[in-house]
Amino acid sequence: MDKVFQIGEFCFRLIVDENILVPENFMLFARDDNGKVSFTYEVKAVTELDALTGRVLATRDDLIVYDNGVGESRLIGVKQSGTNYASYQEVSKDHAVIQVVKSKLEGLRLDTVFSSLLALERRMYECDSMVLHCAYLQWNEQAILFSAPSGVGKSTQAELWEEYRGGKTINGDRGLLRKEEGQWMVDGWPVCGSSKICYNKKMPIRAIVMLYQAQENTVRRLRPVEAFKKIYGQITVNGWNAKQGNQCVGMLEQLVQEVEVYELGCTISKNAVEVLEKGLKEDEV
Repeated sequence: MDKVFQIGEFCFRLIVDENILVPENFMLFARDDNGKVSFTYEVKAVTELDALTGRVLATRDDLIVYDNGVGESRLIGVKQSGTNYASYQEVSKDHAVIQVVKSKLEGLRLDTVFSSLLALERRMYECDSMVLHCAYLQWNEQAILFSAPSGVGKSTQAELWEEYRGGKTINGDRGLLRKEEGQWMVDGWPVCGSSKICYNKKMPIRAIVMLYQAQENTVRRLRPVEAFKKIYGQITVNGWNAKQGNQCVGMLEQLVQEVEVYELGCTISKNAVEVLEKGLKEDEV
């Protein structure tokens, strides 16, 4: 496959070996035309990964990141297994080559695994965008973003708004945030986690709601400093990249000054919807 894709403002060419299947969610971001391509990825199936060299920037159980003199290289593995299944190497400022071990190709059917091969967060910051761990819902032509650590109930709260207020969940796990012409927007992302809900749609942000589980439903508007601390933990940012980190902080400082951020202690009930809706309407007044 040789096709052009666009995620947010990032337009790129993807060249993939015939025996590698691109996930359905990722294909939602394919363009019908060629667009103005700014980056090219080549994804190849190999018997054995080429050795990577360079200065080590970061080491995790499942990832080693290198500065290869041109850009980044990454050796990608499986947590607690000691085995590596893929590598990512920037061979120029606008071209990266990804190798995947043939025996591990089946895993690429998962949108999370396939997307992680491309180091997309690097390109997003180049486009002044950042990825938030959230379920985002369309309501009255605007978006409500529910954010929290995994397992708290982001997609569950979105589903309640679908049931009781006629909303529509656009993505159950990720949203791409960017300011355009003075307005903060959330855009589609090709990863949706266990929710299986993924659409390629952009809309203005009405509010960001930070969730925690509680015995009763309560809501309060967060001050910018509170909002910053809570949202930062749910943003995708590489700690080894100082430029990216500074850019993230700058964008997030602006976001929390300009977008309403709430904290919702919630149950799985219609009342959770009513309490949040009341808080939103009171602030509108």
